[in-house]
Amino acid sequence: MTITELKTDLAEKIRSETGENVFLCYQCVKCTSGCPLAEYFDLAPNQVMRAAQLGQDEIVVNAKTTWLCAGCQTCTTRCPQGIDVAKVMDFMVKEALARGVTPKVPQVALFSKVFLRNVNILGRAYELGLIGEMNLRTRQPFKDVGMGMEMIGKGKIKLMPTFKRTPKQVKRVDVKPNQVAYYPGCSLHSMASEYDHSIRAVTKALDLDLVEAPDWVCCGSSPAHRIDPHLATALPLRNMAVIEQMGLKEVTLPCAMCFNRFRVAMHEIENDAALKAKMESEIGYKFASDVAVRSLLDTLLNHAGLEKISARVKKPLKDLKVACYYGCLLTRPPKITDAQQAEYPQEMDRLVSALGATTLDWGSKTQCCGASLSITRTDIVLNLSANILADARAAGADAVVVACPLCHTNLDGRQHQMNRREGEKEIPVLYFTQLMAIAFGLGEKAAALSKNMIDPKPLLTEKGML
Repeated sequence: MTITELKTDLAEKIRSETGENVFLCYQCVKCTSGCPLAEYFDLAPNQVMRAAQLGQDEIVVNAKTTWLCAGCQTCTTRCPQGIDVAKVMDFMVKEALARGVTPKVPQVALFSKVFLRNVNILGRAYELGLIGEMNLRTRQPFKDVGMGMEMIGKGKIKLMPTFKRTPKQVKRVDVKPNQVAYYPGCSLHSMASEYDHSIRAVTKALDLDLVEAPDWVCCGSSPAHRIDPHLATALPLRNMAVIEQMGLKEVTLPCAMCFNRFRVAMHEIENDAALKAKMESEIGYKFASDVAVRSLLDTLLNHAGLEKISARVKKPLKDLKVACYYGCLLTRPPKITDAQQAEYPQEMDRLVSALGATTLDWGSKTQCCGASLSITRTDIVLNLSANILADARAAGADAVVVACPLCHTNLDGRQHQMNRREGEKEIPVLYFTQLMAIAFGLGEKAAALSKNMIDPKPLLTEKGML
């Protein structure tokens, strides 16, 4: 007879460091059944939870699962016991590193290390240097060279890095009613520059004044919350200290990852007085926590509203059928994002409908595209993203509309690399602000359509929009 000895040390450590009680898990398997990456794991998410309950440390710290987790928050959102399963996954990665266990997906560990070193030195992510170092150190020097050269040709890659540090003191802005603080995030100054360009065009058209936070730094993205939770909280808060000093009462974040990381950081200090005191001491600033952290989509709907957006339309997007893709982190988990419909959101659909387009019902609105695994496990990202695009085509979409730089990179930038099924054509993937610029009659230059990897101009010309 095999006897399993119950050890509680691991579970107690998880609870002490994350606040999550793994013993609440009763193996309903919702985390596993909803996980978009489960087929690539060696341990299913519910098995990770069971091993943690039993104190089977060696099984978990030596698993591929925690390294391959994309942090899409599906498990956390759907857990009936309210366990932040994704946070437990992050803990297990950190625990494996602390024990000196060799990472079972070494390229993911390397990416996290290179990314954070990059950010610690430069203040912001330097995408060209990051990708170049990853290619050299994984002995794939020519990986994505074709894609990279095309991006450089389109002005989507910054050739030189930027050095930034958040200032200790910031001059207060002479606040006006139509002003909102703006945190673009690293990608919008490089690979997602068409998003930034079209944002500035449409907000100006709607009389919304975006005031970019001075000398902002990277939010830490996936690597920080995966291996350094302290840094994952500190980086967004350094920026929030700057934004609070500006005197504006709202900051808008167009990147879904940045939005999510800022929301998580603010949620943590608002619910943990000791952590707040520690962060305030480290950063040298006392937080008032009186600045609303909103996604760009929410900011536009709150400040302009559908009526004003619709009234600004000069070229209705009639006959254009689109699939609105929200990705993972814009709505999940709802206790962080305050999303009313985390699993089947409607906000982008309503905005795009106000532009005259037909929005479609489809099943992959919040399905994970693979996120930051794009560089480390491109095979997984290509499969997940191809499935999303296939679903959009099956629904009858002419184009896919997104609100996240990473989603756009995976769906648009890597579309040439995907194995399309017989008869499938490339499908344009646009930021919702690019469609707004076209509908507002601002022209293709304001929409920065020339930067898209899958050219949307033939479709828009065919529909009479250009």
